[in-house]
Amino acid sequence: MKTSVRLLLTVLVMTAFLSSCSDKTVERITYEANVPVYLSFNEFRTSFAKSDPVEISHPGKIYFKDNFLFVNEVGKGIHVIDNSDPANPVKKAFYEIMGNVDMAIRGNILFADSYIDLVAIDISDIEDPVEIGRIENVFPEVVPEGDGWYPYAMVDKAQGVIVDWEVRTVTEEREPGSSWNGHLYRGEMMFLASSFDGGAKWSAGAGTAGSMARFMLNDKYLHLIAHPWMMKTVDVAEAEDMSIVDSINVSRNMETLFLLGEKLFVGTTTGLLIYDVTDATRPGLISHYDHITACDPVVANENYAYVTLRTGTRCANGQNLLEVIDISSITSPYLVKSYPMYNPHGLGIDGDLLFVCDGTAGLKVYDKSDPLDIINRKIAHYPGFFTYDVIPMDGTLMLVGEEGIYQYDYSDPQNIVELSQIPITGDEE
Repeated sequence: MKTSVRLLLTVLVMTAFLSSCSDKTVERITYEANVPVYLSFNEFRTSFAKSDPVEISHPGKIYFKDNFLFVNEVGKGIHVIDNSDPANPVKKAFYEIMGNVDMAIRGNILFADSYIDLVAIDISDIEDPVEIGRIENVFPEVVPEGDGWYPYAMVDKAQGVIVDWEVRTVTEEREPGSSWNGHLYRGEMMFLASSFDGGAKWSAGAGTAGSMARFMLNDKYLHLIAHPWMMKTVDVAEAEDMSIVDSINVSRNMETLFLLGEKLFVGTTTGLLIYDVTDATRPGLISHYDHITACDPVVANENYAYVTLRTGTRCANGQNLLEVIDISSITSPYLVKSYPMYNPHGLGIDGDLLFVCDGTAGLKVYDKSDPLDIINRKIAHYPGFFTYDVIPMDGTLMLVGEEGIYQYDYSDPQNIVELSQIPITGDEE
């Protein structure tokens, strides 16, 4: 993705004219910009639908619940996969959710973002999902990404939901020294990335998210990153009547959430924040650990938190590292050791095993029993394909990568076996 913004001022004309009362000077500015494409609020908020399975082309985040694997199709919806036999996963349905990136499931209710809204969908019958609740404008700054070479202009959110951008020539008139009408800076926006007999039998409680999750269920509450600098808590006990019960402004760029007991770990581009969520409606900051500027997912167990730091389009000036942080004293976390990586993304832990998605360097599996010697305890390495995020669970590893959804049997760590792959087909038109 191009990160610089090139402003093309094609014409700058100063004109002056005389009115009956006084002279008035106007600047006319012509430039190329991303101009929004709108969808009416009514059409947007009635757009949820279920379709037959479709090919996976741009997979994002993953979620596991009651033998089903849910895979986000970035910006379009969620693939529903019957994973009762990981060696033979079966695509069952596709949920069309415009602008979707994140998800979480409590009992039989799927919570998902849809551009600016949060929706609740009853999936008691996986083949007949029903939208039963919605909170509008939970994510007011979420938009698709335009052409990174141009600024964003002519934005009027009252016209509807921004679902696309078109590069056009824009001409504005203004008085000297005034701001540009409708101009919007990148920093003000949040860009997107079995058979059934009468319906599925959903267990109580939440499912399991990957380490890139921006949603995190905490009993009847859903913590979510509504904006890089704002975390909200939503009461989802009654999905038909959800309500926001808390909002916290954070002076860092938040990226991921991970819940361990009554502690919520927030990965940011400049460090790890740890909140006490014993009272989910009033998260309280316990401590923080600062690191270099880099993208930052985090997972944790009782004594250690594991953080991957990577360089990238939004994470410039960083390094590519795996950091191990001692959290045995939750009020005073400190770095135990850093390990060089290629370009690490998501990660997961199960017992003494640590799984790291190291970008184009593939999947790496380590024995983490000695935090001071992890790099020398590599159990397996699957190179040659881009890896994004993982969910390890009960001997089965579910992995989303650029070329497919992979699953591995790691019940014998010394003999990890690939079970299946669902291929990625590329762009869908």
